[in-house]
Amino acid sequence: MPTLFDSTVAGVGRIGPNRELKKALEKFWADPSTGRELSATAQRLTRELSENLGKNGLSSIAHAGRSYYDAVHDVTALLGLFPQRVRVFADHTIDDGLPGHIDRYFAAARGAQGIPALAMTKWFDTNYHYLVPELSSVSQPELDAEWFVADIADAVAVEPRIRPVLVGPITYLALARTTDGSCPFELLDAVVDCYAELITRLAATGVGWIQLDEPILATDIDADPERAGAIGGKAEKTYRRLAAALHDSHPDTGLVVQTYFGDGNAAVELLQDTGIDALGVDLVTYRTDERCSAGEKTSPEQLLPAWKGGIGIVAGVVDGRNIWRTDLSDALEVIEALKSRGEVAVSTSASLLHVPYTLAGDSSFDTDPELKSWLAFGAEKAGEVAVLARLAAGESSAELEAAVQESTAARASRTNSGRTHSATVRSRVAAVTDSDRTRQPWQVRRSAQKTSVPLPPLATTTIGSFPQTSQIRQARAAHRNGKIDDRAYREAMEKEIADCIARQEELGLDVLVHGEAERNDMVQYFSEQLHGYHATANGWVQSYGSRCVRPPILYGDIVRPEAMTVDWFAFAQSLTDKPVKGMLTGPVTMLAWSFVRDDQPLGDTADQVALVLRDEIADLVAAGAKIIQVDEPAIRELLPLVKDRKGDYLAWSVGSFRLATGGAAPETQIHTHMCYSEFNELIDAIDDLDADVTSIEAARNGMQVLAAVKDHGYSRGIGPGVWDIHSPRVPDRGEVDELVDAALESVPAEALWINPDCGLKTRGWEETTASLEVLVAAAQAARDRLQ
Repeated sequence: MPTLFDSTVAGVGRIGPNRELKKALEKFWADPSTGRELSATAQRLTRELSENLGKNGLSSIAHAGRSYYDAVHDVTALLGLFPQRVRVFADHTIDDGLPGHIDRYFAAARGAQGIPALAMTKWFDTNYHYLVPELSSVSQPELDAEWFVADIADAVAVEPRIRPVLVGPITYLALARTTDGSCPFELLDAVVDCYAELITRLAATGVGWIQLDEPILATDIDADPERAGAIGGKAEKTYRRLAAALHDSHPDTGLVVQTYFGDGNAAVELLQDTGIDALGVDLVTYRTDERCSAGEKTSPEQLLPAWKGGIGIVAGVVDGRNIWRTDLSDALEVIEALKSRGEVAVSTSASLLHVPYTLAGDSSFDTDPELKSWLAFGAEKAGEVAVLARLAAGESSAELEAAVQESTAARASRTNSGRTHSATVRSRVAAVTDSDRTRQPWQVRRSAQKTSVPLPPLATTTIGSFPQTSQIRQARAAHRNGKIDDRAYREAMEKEIADCIARQEELGLDVLVHGEAERNDMVQYFSEQLHGYHATANGWVQSYGSRCVRPPILYGDIVRPEAMTVDWFAFAQSLTDKPVKGMLTGPVTMLAWSFVRDDQPLGDTADQVALVLRDEIADLVAAGAKIIQVDEPAIRELLPLVKDRKGDYLAWSVGSFRLATGGAAPETQIHTHMCYSEFNELIDAIDDLDADVTSIEAARNGMQVLAAVKDHGYSRGIGPGVWDIHSPRVPDRGEVDELVDAALESVPAEALWINPDCGLKTRGWEETTASLEVLVAAAQAARDRLQ
């Protein structure tokens, strides 16, 4: 049995500390002759990251190879399981270092003209996305791993501590969809055959350990290994096969299965006798669900009761998902308690792709050393892991003692800071009653809105944002750098807004938006205007593909000094007689897409945000807004992964939305928007939000969500997206007509809205205009058919 390493991180980012891979990807998509540059950039980033982790003293270094979109899609490529529609693309033949399948890989990820992309959804309860594998009963996995094995061989030749990391077969198939109603696990034997061959080939490169990620095992699964249909039983049999295949050929190479985002005890019980060498567990989420509450932590002695000590435990005691500094003394207690029972390595609770690369060089903290002292980004978390491993090994030094003292001081500073607590805010939250979360009945509102907002059936609109042109970005950068003053910046943005309104009127849309030219990001924009938030300068994380976001840090009680959107709305509405939507980001999304405080229940923080949004809605109505959209794309995202926590979450998340919108009069039409999640199981909660109109991402999954809408008897307005805006292609008129007709089978015409899946910030004006022309024409044709 291989000796367990003593320190590592569960996974690593891929996009680059300065978004280098993003820029290389987008350059390649615009100019395929730059493939060599893309390949070299990806290789350099993985090499530099491995070097930096090695310098921290980690004894095992996670390495995902060159990944060009997301980890699940990488497995699709390794198994040759691309959908049939992209097989028209032959192997990429340019000698530029890219895998031969790269054209199929990107066509499946992004779509091509006439070829829809794979569905995309959220990776468990994070804001990271993955491309959903699309399988059928006739799919035939066939290993295509030369590119990946070569990457690992090159890496281990330079750094022998490299540990290849892949999404495991159980999670891969559990997240897949089929096009023929079959069960993805019908392919399990063939898929495991491919994995067995792959890990033996990886072992032959000289790696000491191989990691397969199985986060699905930390969710609500049927874990009974005696039941053939249970995922637990499949996992146990799978890892008996894989461990045997690896150890029969390479007995000195270790196999570690990594779980995260939940309680790993069930996985321990399932897998500890299968022959695997170690199991990675998330002890941050396990000890207290920090995404939903700040409850009492499980004591170290009570952790992992199923563990018999026969396999190693890779203990995730450093939070891989949030940016708060680790309490080293507390984490060390956990490690020491576990070490009394068996082999233990120190690690992060999850991959570091969920946090920014490093605090170093982020200028936003130059004037705020106090806040910076409370934080740890990726590089700093790797350093915390290394310190804990040295302490756990019994090492003693002034350096280590200072690290523990700094950790303790940072925790005390944060707890006692006046910046984190406001008596006024807390008194207002405490005074909230159920009536504050309740509007007039829907029937009363519908009658009032027919007068205040008269619209045709199948009303057309967009979700909010329009293309962020180079002119917008240049003006924003010039304003940020002091090259233009506030007045010049405002004039530039008003010019963009006027252009956006004019284009929408020309297209014939029924309800307009101002286009959000002034907004850098739908969460960051608001965070920059609220006390209790901090916006970083370089805190980028990958969301999907080349899309990166810069989550702000929510560290204290939330205060709105002044109105945030009213002037921009009023200007836009002054340009048209058609209704313009006021646009806000909802309280749950403001939390989910931030690095949120973990020192109080999340529901309390959500209500603080809801109250400032309630004030903003009142100001928008006073300025003439008849329709206000409060986006909640993340409400499904934060849904706990285990059933016994879902009820509490839905109670406070729905309650916070209703607190934000509960002050609106019946005449004000409240919209909300949700995207990139499975909503079928959430239809009751969507109904409970009590929005007048809900728009939902639906184009990529063929309107599947509408079956749940129909079965539920949902009666208010709904806008299932008919254009997948995340694919850089103009939708065919025929496919949009089909989606509209499919929607009409489940939704009455007077309740159906026609809109894209999501905002148009990342699209260009040419494709946006062409696509919206298709959308408006399809809506009009459907109206004509109805008449």
